[in-house]
Amino acid sequence: MPNNCRLHKATEFSAVINFKCQTSGDLIQIYMKPNEFEYARLGLIVSKRIERFAVKRNKIKRILREIFRKNRFNDQTIKMDWVIRLRRPVPKSDLKKLANETQLLMLQLQQCHG
Repeated sequence: MPNNCRLHKATEFSAVINFKCQTSGDLIQIYMKPNEFEYARLGLIVSKRIERFAVKRNKIKRILREIFRKNRFNDQTIKMDWVIRLRRPVPKSDLKKLANETQLLMLQLQQCHG
């Protein structure tokens, strides 16, 4: 697994978002686009405006990366770019809900690429 499995540039993020293959839940929105690599790449948008404290933003990012890591080895997700955007603040009690919603939405979105 290569080290460069994250999206870094604004152009990479906008290419995925403009591809128009997306789904939304209560807490997050996920965008997906096929890529030309042999691996999946992930971009996270957890804005300071939505989640004020860096500690909380980082915890949310860790949770999202872990869910992505667990789900990306499915054949369908291998050659995809994913962008996950936080839609609203996540209370501590909803962190499990965040993980479940991410997993569910990733599965839903794979049908978009079928």
